[in-house]
Amino acid sequence: MNVEVTQLPGIGVRKDFPLSGSRRTVGVIDHKDGTIDLIVSKPGNPDATDQIPLTAHEATVLANLLGAPQLVAQLQDEHRDFSGLTTRQLPVRSGSPYDGHLLGDTRMRTRTSVSIVAVMRSGHAIPSPGPEFLFTEGDVLVVVGTAEGLVAAARIMTDG
Repeated sequence: MNVEVTQLPGIGVRKDFPLSGSRRTVGVIDHKDGTIDLIVSKPGNPDATDQIPLTAHEATVLANLLGAPQLVAQLQDEHRDFSGLTTRQLPVRSGSPYDGHLLGDTRMRTRTSVSIVAVMRSGHAIPSPGPEFLFTEGDVLVVVGTAEGLVAAARIMTDG
């Protein structure tokens, strides 16, 4: 898929791509001041767009929402032949006892037998994070284990 990158003098950079089977485009405007707008064009007119301003945090959350499900689906597909193995997303929410703490502090593997195989942050997968990895609000953990282990892992991320 081709992403069209357009310099917007004095504003920033527009990055968008056409939606398949549609006469619309979707993308972002990356402003020089650091703000980001989500843009969706009107049908048949890529220059006429609806713009939705996003805070940096909102842009990060949106990127994680778009990226984590794809990674989880890929892992589930790869593990479909292994009975009892499940993949799940666990968000690091505001108020989580591990927001601002190290992965090693959770003792996740020891307590639940699940593995944290990746962390989605700002739309980027960080594979195989080590015990020194620092969680922040908005991270999405991609975990693999048994159904019981995943329930316990979710409880740990919520309750400690």
